[in-house]
Amino acid sequence: MEAGIKLIVGLGNPGPRYQNTRHNVGFWLVKALAEQYGGDFKLESKFKGFVSRVNVGEHACELLLPETFMNLSGEAVFSEMKFYKISVASLLVVHDELDFLPGVIRLKKGGGANGHNGVQSVIDRLGTNDFWRLRIGIGKAMFKEDASNYVLSAPNKFEAQQIHAAIERVNSIMPKLMIGDFSNAMLGLHTEQQP
Repeated sequence: MEAGIKLIVGLGNPGPRYQNTRHNVGFWLVKALAEQYGGDFKLESKFKGFVSRVNVGEHACELLLPETFMNLSGEAVFSEMKFYKISVASLLVVHDELDFLPGVIRLKKGGGANGHNGVQSVIDRLGTNDFWRLRIGIGKAMFKEDASNYVLSAPNKFEAQQIHAAIERVNSIMPKLMIGDFSNAMLGLHTEQQP
């Protein structure tokens, strides 16, 4: 069994203008976890973001919503990891994924940023890509040049339903993530959805 997750970071852009956009689904998921496990977010300037602590069973976990914009997300992540002495192996970054249909959700460790500025910022600031990611499908724009407009717009009603259903599924695997049982977490998460 690997080290369990001690810090879950949702990637997104701060402020009401962006809160309902596809690029902020990482925020959506982490906020849903806080609600499920009774956490309250407080702005902590030393961590450059909103932080909360929840208990999943006997395991405590920090939640972080960076207050920097997406391309500076790594600053907030690094600050909290350093303060709490959290290892890279115990970090989970939650973000939107253009390559998956809305509602498809995948857990993986390592790999490149695949053009995601928030993930790239975390990799650059930590000096490694060897952390866990939870990728939430948002689908793709019809034309490549529309990608930036697409991620900064709101999903339609059907897409939003699919994404929120995927977020709800994450609650069932949280206890496994806390203890480092990633193979069973993946099994539970990946087999309950259409590819």
